Amino acid sequence: MRVVSLLASGTEIVCALGAGDWLVGRSHECDNPEWVRSLPRCSEPTFDASVSSKEIDAEVGRRIRAGEPLYVVHTDLIRELNPDVIIAQEHCEVCAVTPGDVDQSCTISGARVVSLTASCLHDVFDGISKIAAALGIEDRGRELIRCEQQRLDAVRARTAGQPRPSVVVLEWIEPAYAMGNWGPELVECAGGALALGHKGELSFGMASERVREADPEYLIVAPCGFDLDRTVREAACLTNLPWWRELRAVREGKVALADGNMFFNRSGMTVTRTAEIIAEILHGEIFGMPSHNVHWRWMGNPGATPMSPTPA
Repeated sequence: MRVVSLLASGTEIVCALGAGDWLVGRSHECDNPEWVRSLPRCSEPTFDASVSSKEIDAEVGRRIRAGEPLYVVHTDLIRELNPDVIIAQEHCEVCAVTPGDVDQSCTISGARVVSLTASCLHDVFDGISKIAAALGIEDRGRELIRCEQQRLDAVRARTAGQPRPSVVVLEWIEPAYAMGNWGPELVECAGGALALGHKGELSFGMASERVREADPEYLIVAPCGFDLDRTVREAACLTNLPWWRELRAVREGKVALADGNMFFNRSGMTVTRTAEIIAEILHGEIFGMPSHNVHWRWMGNPGATPMSPTPA
């Protein structure tokens, strides 16, 4: 079996199913596990993704209005790789390659295109089932889903009965975007009460003043596609907002900066770890190795440690 994955979460799922050695090509965003970076890159963005979040938003908006592509797919390379399965997504044209980006020439050999969508956790697990079915390893898919659901159940159990602090999660900075899709379920699982955003609904742009109005106990900043270091750099502009220091989360030192690329914005094998990270931020609950100062840190106080967990 030969697989080209044009979706980072799809690549994670293939590897988690024990079929990583079937991968022959990846997207420019596929980076987990680390070794997949050695695979041929079958796509590239058509814009400079290294500029600020404000500049990226402006360029993406311009391209969408002009009908210009956001990604280029290297169809000649994909033909050479001769895949049996191509994985793409149809949920968000901005986040990753969609089936519409995949030229028909890629599928002349009869490769099956598996299109994933994820607006809720059920969809994430359904994506695992779809990929497992396409690869003919359905039993592995069912076992993987069972294990991930057990991990989420463990997070729910550890945070049950604890206070549920209000939370806002920003998936973009300029303009501000509130968390949507499967994210609200992860916040709920981790013992938080999301103040902006709803389960199963798309992340949405808003005036930054909405954050001020919500005035959450915790603010998590995890921009789509940004790792922790880049989040730290980009989030500095938030301190220029005239009302920033009035926020309860700022006054109490409860603004967390996180790796949005690997965790908060990816509908693959890191969703359970994301719930664990949120539980660590909100309640000091640690699952496995601590993720503080690895996948997230407190804004303005990187050496601080998470609060102590509530005794059992």
